[in-house]
Amino acid sequence: MNTNRSMFIKNSRMETIDIIGLIGAFLSGVTFFPQVYRTWKLKSARDLSLSMILIILLSNVTWLIYAFNKQDIAIISANFFVGSCALTILYFKLKFK
Repeated sequence: MNTNRSMFIKNSRMETIDIIGLIGAFLSGVTFFPQVYRTWKLKSARDLSLSMILIILLSNVTWLIYAFNKQDIAIISANFFVGSCALTILYFKLKFK
């Protein structure tokens, strides 16, 4: 019983590579914030490609299916942030025609 408990405790600790993955996830998510802000501020999404936005969203859905299956919090986080920004940009694209 102690072996199972020590394995659980060891596996629940965050390793350096997990921290690097979470930093990468954060940076991936942040990449879209300037575009979201600019689109909101200018109230124009005319220059943004609808095809690109839809491809990004499809990519996020496939990555999230994979990440939830693998239980990879870094990939889940990155695609949650990017997907949220892409949905916001899609909303602006439809609203600010």
